[in-house]
Amino acid sequence: MAFPLRAFAALLVLAPVSVPAQDFFKPLEDFVEDLVPQRAQATKPVPKAAEVKEAAETPPPLPKPRPEGLGEEEPEAPVAPEAAPAPEPAPPAEEVVDDDRIYQTACPAVISGAVVAKMLPPIADGVCMAQSPLEVTGLNLNGKTVELTSPIQTNCEMATALVDWAQDVNAYAKAALDSELTALQTGTSYMCRARVGGAEQFTSEHGFANAIDVVGFTLADGRSIAVKEDWLPATTPEAKLLRQSHGAACGKFTTVLGPEANADHEDHLHLDLGCHGQTCTAQICE
Repeated sequence: MAFPLRAFAALLVLAPVSVPAQDFFKPLEDFVEDLVPQRAQATKPVPKAAEVKEAAETPPPLPKPRPEGLGEEEPEAPVAPEAAPAPEPAPPAEEVVDDDRIYQTACPAVISGAVVAKMLPPIADGVCMAQSPLEVTGLNLNGKTVELTSPIQTNCEMATALVDWAQDVNAYAKAALDSELTALQTGTSYMCRARVGGAEQFTSEHGFANAIDVVGFTLADGRSIAVKEDWLPATTPEAKLLRQSHGAACGKFTTVLGPEANADHEDHLHLDLGCHGQTCTAQICE
């Protein structure tokens, strides 16, 4: 308390009359200011024990429910499904793979263009067979196509050897007859039959698309040279071409049979790649 009550009473008695009113009541104002908060504190009611216990046991008020839609994420807009890709166009007819050719093999001579041919379906005719036969219609010699007078059915090995042999024949025709080769006159190629001139239980190499018969040649100057008509006499230019061709074939094929082999070959040169000997390297050249 800033100013005792007794001191205030003495002040009233002793204070001269000349003291200004505001100065006179100033201590009383200070006293009242100090007295009011103390009385307010003194008169504050003390909570009863029962009220304290009840307040402790009373659960806290539940929070008010959140307003609908407050804080919720906006639903995502549905995503339109992607359009299905357009179907690929069907390949051209020439690119369609035949299931029958799944185990066939390509021919390098055809790929390089040395042989003009197309692949045929596999041959399976009893004992006669060929997995990757070709239909050959021409041979490319130094950029020039030598035609076959009739298409032949043969395998890749025979077609490749035929190109090499035709190169030698063409070179000799240019040197000895001053004319180039323009066509091979072809005879039998694939044919399922027994071997001619031997035991009939053996199948001919023709039955495996592994043999070709050549009956003659056509030159650029128009001459036609045939085995049957021009083999004899042996001294003519035409006969020399035929005999040189026979000799050149003995270095390309394993079997070469001509008019001097037997009567069955008097009109053609038989060429094949049949296996002779244990190592398949022996050759028959007659």
